[in-house]
Amino acid sequence: MEEIIAGVSAARIAGFAAREAEAYARARPRTRAALEAGAAAFLDGVPMHWMRDWPQPFPMLVARAKGAVIEDLDGHRIDDFCLGDTGSMFGHSPAPVARAIRAQAGQGLTYMLPTEAALEAGRLLCEVFGPMRWQIATTATDANRFALRVARAVTGRRKVLVFNGCYHGTVDDTMVRLKDGRTEARPGLVGQVEDLTQVAVAAEFNDLASVEAALAAGDVAAILTEPVMTNSCMVLPAPGFHAGLRDLATRHGALLIIDETHTISSGYGGYTRVHGLQPDIFVTGKCVAGGVPTAVWGLSEDIAARFAAYDATRPAGHSGMGTTLSANPMQFAALVANLSQVMTPETYARMEAGAARLAAGLSKAIARLGAPWHVARVGARVEFICAPGPLMTGTQAEAAHAPALEAAIHQGLLNRGCLIAPFHNMMLISPVTTKAQIDRLIAAFAEVTGHLFET
Repeated sequence: MEEIIAGVSAARIAGFAAREAEAYARARPRTRAALEAGAAAFLDGVPMHWMRDWPQPFPMLVARAKGAVIEDLDGHRIDDFCLGDTGSMFGHSPAPVARAIRAQAGQGLTYMLPTEAALEAGRLLCEVFGPMRWQIATTATDANRFALRVARAVTGRRKVLVFNGCYHGTVDDTMVRLKDGRTEARPGLVGQVEDLTQVAVAAEFNDLASVEAALAAGDVAAILTEPVMTNSCMVLPAPGFHAGLRDLATRHGALLIIDETHTISSGYGGYTRVHGLQPDIFVTGKCVAGGVPTAVWGLSEDIAARFAAYDATRPAGHSGMGTTLSANPMQFAALVANLSQVMTPETYARMEAGAARLAAGLSKAIARLGAPWHVARVGARVEFICAPGPLMTGTQAEAAHAPALEAAIHQGLLNRGCLIAPFHNMMLISPVTTKAQIDRLIAAFAEVTGHLFET
């Protein structure tokens, strides 16, 4: 019997993928030659292992990027909807950020001391995200790790509650899943030795009963959550879910940490500001400084006071928080430029309009196919999902993935001049993405899926 994946013949997927891979390789002789000459210096031929996770037969080498366009080594100009998986969500090299980088580069890159721009960055963080006590990190992984240390310090508890299928960078404590109703380490973790079930417990997103059951033991220091699950197939929160989380955290003495590293796409001030969430600790990163590696984390006034009391009594020694190159002057300069001139309400309005156009176009293309798929969106972030929707839990999101089909679509889109995120079917609309680019992506999606579904 013929295998069918999300409504498409597996044999047709394989044949299409093979043809598209061949076309990609044939169009990139300079890239192939450069990799053959220079990639051996790197583990697995790439400077970061997940660069091998793109679906093409060998990595694309980027020559330059500007706005919402990437040009590869072979001269192909590609409409970029991946945008560094949110790192360049406001476009590649926004002019105010690029000017700030140039100005700061001649004044020193790092000196372990604040600048006047740091003070302005703090003011702007309060203006954009709300009145919190802020700290600067280099990645959201670091920011989440530091936030968890604070949560454990002020509560005296050891565990973090995370959601099945969550994404919080590479924080060790979050690398758990639910399996047959029990928390266990995710499969595939490299060199894992710690028993993660001693420091973490997993619940299902949108399932307040499972959250309450996990909190009942009284050993959870914090609930760490994305407002929307974004690193599997997108799962939107059910009505009342976030209000329920806030209530449960308060009643059970746990902190609520909101990680907006992906959902900063939601609008000005992120999902938290747009939807009036009330976290004890707020984290975001990736694009917050316009693409310069930067993350920020902020404590509510109450948690800041509780941490100050704890900090005054702890023994002298290393806190386990902070890295030498974090809170450097380049970050301050880029933060000020991005927060004041790029990441504005007007910017988000353009992004929202473009994302609505993309979501509507993709939905129409799927409807014409009669495919059992759907489109999900949170602000400027759009996904097509090769399964019926909406999805409600991480378990459903994992089951909705169709890796071979998705890889074939991604390769087909790239060959037609459109780049989307490699790990899921995510597309971002930047403020400089044009209607013509959006319409090209919709047309490419219709053409690729038309080939896959043709009889």
